Amino acid sequence: MRLGDFKALSFDCYGTLIDWESGMIEALSGLTSQVSPGLTRDEILQAHARHESEQQAQTPGKLYRDILPIVYKRLAEQWGVCVSWSECEEYGRSVRHWPAFVDSPGALQYLKKYYKLIILSNVDNRTFHDSNEKLQVEFDAIYSAEDIGAYKPADANFDYMKAHLADLGLEPGDVLHTAESLFHDHLPANRHGLAGCWIYRRHAQEGFGATMTPEELPKYDFRFNTMADLVKAHQEELRNG
Repeated sequence: MRLGDFKALSFDCYGTLIDWESGMIEALSGLTSQVSPGLTRDEILQAHARHESEQQAQTPGKLYRDILPIVYKRLAEQWGVCVSWSECEEYGRSVRHWPAFVDSPGALQYLKKYYKLIILSNVDNRTFHDSNEKLQVEFDAIYSAEDIGAYKPADANFDYMKAHLADLGLEPGDVLHTAESLFHDHLPANRHGLAGCWIYRRHAQEGFGATMTPEELPKYDFRFNTMADLVKAHQEELRNG
């Protein structure tokens, strides 16, 4: 299998293109600074992953920017910190400040020359618009949790994307699903028969950070530590014919 076998790349956004873990840690700093004894970065991220995943499953029709205030409230309760609802709401708006990984814009601009680019993300449309400005590329299609009424790893998200591929002149076999999260993306992509490219952003760290631990390790067809590494592999394919 070669990267050149595909006509489109479908991307997770947060954790793959946007550095959501750094964004979370910064936006939660006012809360976590009040916790004693102090929390490690991974303790913060793992607690966030649990509350976020539970809330998304409980209220799949709720917008992501409205999920996050509840997550903030649950974290404050878990850590014994008193917070106001306005503080919770402020956290829900923090995604617009989460940074892109430094290699994401350039990699996407390069890949746009060779592939159709699709977003399949656990986000609402308003919030993704703010993130997209940092990514500096025009995607051919954006499928959000708001559009679908469900959050990955639910099958509904991949069903929705596959149902709309024909609008882009694509079939499922034309698409390489490109994502960091084994839990949110690669396990359901396996169930739906999609080829997978793992962008292993956490390759230098232990654990799964802001995503839940997958029940089993999925298969994937390509693995790169960064988007820049994906671009280098594609360029190497072109040089070698």
